[in-house]
Amino acid sequence: MSKVDSSFVDYRPPITVVVGHVDVGKTLLLDKIRGTFVAYREPGMITQHIGLSFIPWNAVERIADPLLTKFRLKGKVWIKGFLMVDTPGHAAFSNLRRRGGSVADLAVLVIDITRGFEEQTYESLTLIRSRNIPFVVAANKLDRIYGWEPHENAPFLDSYEKQREDVQGRVEEAIARIIEEFNKLGMDADRYDRVRDFNTQVPIVPTSAVTGEGLADLLVVLAGLSQRFSRDKLRVTYGPGKGVVMEIREEKGWGVTADVVLYDGVIRKGDLIVTAGLEGPVSTKVKMLVMPKPLDEMRDPEDRYMFMDEVKAAAGVKIIADGLDQVVPGAPVFVVPQEASLDEYVKLVREEVSEVKIETDRDGVVAKADTLGTLEAMVIYLRSQGIPVRKADVGNVSRRDVVDASIVRRKNPLYGVVLAFNVNVPHDVEVEAMQYGVKIFRNEILYRLVEEFTQWYKEQKTKLIEMELDKYVRPGKIRILPGYVFRRSNPVIVGIAVLEGVIKPGYPLIRGDGRRVGTIMQIQDKGKNIPEARKGMEVAISIEGNIMVGRQIKEGDELYVDVPEEHAITLMTQFKDQLTEDEIALLKEILKIKRSSK
Repeated sequence: MSKVDSSFVDYRPPITVVVGHVDVGKTLLLDKIRGTFVAYREPGMITQHIGLSFIPWNAVERIADPLLTKFRLKGKVWIKGFLMVDTPGHAAFSNLRRRGGSVADLAVLVIDITRGFEEQTYESLTLIRSRNIPFVVAANKLDRIYGWEPHENAPFLDSYEKQREDVQGRVEEAIARIIEEFNKLGMDADRYDRVRDFNTQVPIVPTSAVTGEGLADLLVVLAGLSQRFSRDKLRVTYGPGKGVVMEIREEKGWGVTADVVLYDGVIRKGDLIVTAGLEGPVSTKVKMLVMPKPLDEMRDPEDRYMFMDEVKAAAGVKIIADGLDQVVPGAPVFVVPQEASLDEYVKLVREEVSEVKIETDRDGVVAKADTLGTLEAMVIYLRSQGIPVRKADVGNVSRRDVVDASIVRRKNPLYGVVLAFNVNVPHDVEVEAMQYGVKIFRNEILYRLVEEFTQWYKEQKTKLIEMELDKYVRPGKIRILPGYVFRRSNPVIVGIAVLEGVIKPGYPLIRGDGRRVGTIMQIQDKGKNIPEARKGMEVAISIEGNIMVGRQIKEGDELYVDVPEEHAITLMTQFKDQLTEDEIALLKEILKIKRSSK
């Protein structure tokens, strides 16, 4: 690997992803920020890359000067600005990956202040937390709060002070609902100016993408969060380029292209690059490098690109080259220097991809996803939920995946499943899965997929435990109801109340002195036979045995299920979590009766 002269070291702006539910105003928020800064900028101050908008620090200073002074950040911020990334879906965010972490440094989670948390809010939050990225909440659509009087482009704190008291109250109620939802998820959040510790609390900034209110506050909070970074985190070199594939798509006249975020180094036309495909590493030469023109020159869709000889990090760039059709979104991209070995870089790509596409646990689920980035996020999330992963791979569900799941199913039926995240299941694979008894869970939303699996897992586990528990006699205690003796002998039929535990046909009964009185034959409720009766129920039972009401048992007597001692010990050790405290106490009472009567 070639060494880079330290004099060619620079610092890139933090890459900041904007995520949230559909139609919360993510793109409009970015448009407003770009529009605001176009008004303040000098020529060339703002450059828009593919999926990224560069917001330079001097532009932030111009619009947010009073707030920077108020929060004592003026003159102290060393970052150059922000690279803002709009993320239309989970894949764009997840694909901002690199070995050992994420290309994204910060995140803005946009929430509709009038609606609060929505489905994709949870999804976005899951992805942010899986990557351990500092984030701020933009509580957007502030202008839709009833009675809100807008103040164009004003900081939120200034605009808030000018509102009527009842309007301020409605804003506080909306923020409180968002805070409450974070609390339910075990997270502490508050309005940004009330946050005491940005390391442990989530800052909430009310914004309006329509009026521009709160955007200054949002950028200042991002600046504050950036100040916590060490300079090493944002260090870049002018050595061989390193990037990550965001998207692979076919472009008319160009063929299959790769949209890449270059996070370090330089990439040039004619460079040899190595990336990852479905069948393994892909090496190819760069034919063209294409970038969008600056924002103010993007009006004509026929003339929207600049052809570049070289691009420096950090940037978004479209790569045109042969052999990109098999490349996987989320894959690493390395520029191979002329003096370096291609094999060395092929090995690098293999190592990075193998960290995700790996058979991890001996027993565990099979995880499939559409991109390397989403697969990685999926595995991290599954592990955080305590779900082991046997195999994780990119692409549609295959017959091999079904076979792997069926092997696990023989040992552990609860983990012998396939979790398919945003991928297809071919019909023949679906048929084979049914034959093997392998269940396939499919969803395009990660937390929903895991939620569906965990719900099924709990239900199946409960059924398996119940089946295992059925092998043992459970504790029960009943009272013979006075006035409800229907037959005094051969067999005895009486009305009873279940005081504790459960009774079932076939359960033997003993008295309080330990003497056996017979076995339950049938249990009836309103004239119908039932398989069991639990605490609180009043039913009729028939008891088989050489007994008679009035002699061996009497009305009002309390009887116990005769639980074999070995059953009682197994229940209290292996199945203690499935028993209530009352059942455990009853088991101890029954054991005491049985031992004292010996």
